[in-house]
Amino acid sequence: MISRIDLRGDALPEGPALRALLPRADFDVAAALERVRPICEAVHHRGDAALIDYAEKFDGVQLARVRVPATAIADALTGLDPLVREALEESIRRARIVHREQRRAPHTTQVVPGGTVTEKWVPVERVGLYAPGGRSVYPSSVIMNAVPAQEAGVESMALASPPQKDFDGLPHPTILAACALLGIDEVYAVGGAQAVAMFAYGTETCAPANMVTGPGNIWVAAAKRYFTGRIGIDTEAGPTEIAVLADDTADAVHVASDLISQAEHDPLAAAVLVTDSVALADAVVKELEPQVAATKHVEDRIVPALAGRQSAIVLVDGLEEGLRVVDAYGAEHLEIQTADAAAVAERVKNAGAIFVGPWAPVSLGDYCAGSNHVLPTGGCACHSSGLSVQSFLRGIHIVDYTRDALADVARHVVTLAEAEDLPAHGAAVKARFAEGEQNWHSEWKVPESK
Repeated sequence: MISRIDLRGDALPEGPALRALLPRADFDVAAALERVRPICEAVHHRGDAALIDYAEKFDGVQLARVRVPATAIADALTGLDPLVREALEESIRRARIVHREQRRAPHTTQVVPGGTVTEKWVPVERVGLYAPGGRSVYPSSVIMNAVPAQEAGVESMALASPPQKDFDGLPHPTILAACALLGIDEVYAVGGAQAVAMFAYGTETCAPANMVTGPGNIWVAAAKRYFTGRIGIDTEAGPTEIAVLADDTADAVHVASDLISQAEHDPLAAAVLVTDSVALADAVVKELEPQVAATKHVEDRIVPALAGRQSAIVLVDGLEEGLRVVDAYGAEHLEIQTADAAAVAERVKNAGAIFVGPWAPVSLGDYCAGSNHVLPTGGCACHSSGLSVQSFLRGIHIVDYTRDALADVARHVVTLAEAEDLPAHGAAVKARFAEGEQNWHSEWKVPESK
């Protein structure tokens, strides 16, 4: 059901050579880019009419309009299962606790007397959120995208989710109910690359956004790449991943269940166990079969995910080698199930999120840990972070210098401008002081203020 990669015995290679030995899903965003280009440009030129046409072509529904009526959002909340509502409210509450602490305050640094640089943090003005609606429904992703944006102070927010044949062309009612709980009243029944294009270009109904966030399939990822530079994005999210670093203290039942929990997302989902314990590896393989047989989504998701080239049990000589492997892999989700797991977690350099010990499974982070589950995939954790309040903030420097503070550094500015053959840069400083009273290359002299 799952393959093995044996990296014991020989010295592990460095950098790209080690990464090349590790399992990874095929996810060619570049190839998908040309497929989404005409879709994006059709939305650019035809607006809502193109969105309605694509809803019929891709989703099999005929829409009169793409914006979801406010009554449908309210009705979805009214009809929500009370237990689901309670769980969503608790997820929102915990996410707010964590993300509220991420807010940044302005900070002023006095560089020299009379010269300060202040960094202030300003939220983007409008954000488009995407909630997928294909194999599964993800109200949790609505929470994970909306809460940090709201805590950052984003004033205008809209959400798009694919229209559903089973719900009269509306997005899934649980998605709409989550929007109601979060106070999002601008919702569009639009899916795929066309949703990203709607937010990037704007249409007759939907104003353009400054940023688009939220998970999606390869077509959504390709559309995000297409519009990079025009809009901000969170990440080109690929198939979900879990890596488990475990030793002989780990419980095989827990490890197997956690691998399956990610495999049920998608046939391209990656499930990787890194261990120095052959006994644990054997026990996990033995556990997988009955646990898989007892759950849903077996043949269409879990079995192909576990059997795919993106999933494997990686055998290593010891913990040090295991740490090198998981850092090279850079998992979206990394579980540490070892002795002294907290200390081991501190040594990890590359991961989207780290789950410590037997009582912090990835599924906790997906819903109710308070952390964010929008995380870098495909090894991007070596350079990127998960979604947070900072994702929606822009740092702006405010430079405030007095006459004397500028005079004190002017000769250096002029010298560097001349070294770069940009004399007008230096002249912009010289123009602020009287001519004939400056010695630009030795002592800097400035007349007294009048």
